[in-house]
Amino acid sequence: MAPEGPSTQTLTTGVLTLQGRLLPASNATFVGVVDGVRVVYKPVRGERPLWDFPDGTLAAREVAAYLVSEALGWDVVPTTLLRDGPHGPGMVQVWVESDEAQEPVTVVTAGSLPHGHLHVLDGLDAQDRAVSLVHEDSAPLRRMALFDAVVNNADRKGGHVLPMPGGHRHGVDHGLTFHVDPKLRTVLWGWAGEPVSETDVASLAVLADDLEGDLGDLLVQLIDDDEVAATRARVRALLAEGTFPLPVDTGYPAIPWPPL
Repeated sequence: MAPEGPSTQTLTTGVLTLQGRLLPASNATFVGVVDGVRVVYKPVRGERPLWDFPDGTLAAREVAAYLVSEALGWDVVPTTLLRDGPHGPGMVQVWVESDEAQEPVTVVTAGSLPHGHLHVLDGLDAQDRAVSLVHEDSAPLRRMALFDAVVNNADRKGGHVLPMPGGHRHGVDHGLTFHVDPKLRTVLWGWAGEPVSETDVASLAVLADDLEGDLGDLLVQLIDDDEVAATRARVRALLAEGTFPLPVDTGYPAIPWPPL
């Protein structure tokens, strides 16, 4: 059994002390501690304006993604909440120590698909060598791919997948989520078009009910009503089709840049 994490009360009311800043990052991102618990802190005032997402909403979207992760019971997103901090209100997320020896998403020489991995795309590296983007074929990553489809994640880079020592995979950086338009950009396309397992279908069905009840009530405090309605529609579509989504032609690449 995994050790019990810090309480939400501790993270909300404890003193947040900053230790440093994570660089490079598109938005202001700090590392700190709350009563001895290491956390990531992203203040709203440090969010870079985007043309397709409303200003000052990324922190709330990260918390909304955590709530969906919890409702699914998949533990994709580490504990995440909104609170005040040294640079004003923002998102605070429990820091998780990943195993840097593992590479759930990686680039290999073209044509050399490692055992237990799925091919995503081919391309050229900085030295014009033919390479392939691949990711592991694992249950935690499959669920992360489904989770991304539910929250309409527009930025699932390989670096946003944190491999844990015991084999679990956490996902981080969920500010670009819940848009009403199709925005899914991810490196986890290896299951595109494949059937969703019965177990995961059951989890999605529970989520669909939750979105009509308490979870939906919580989400409308963080994201727009239209975005909550769009989330319900995406879950219904996944249940009706029973397969992982395929890339949609939106005029933009279905792979985030940089992919890793």
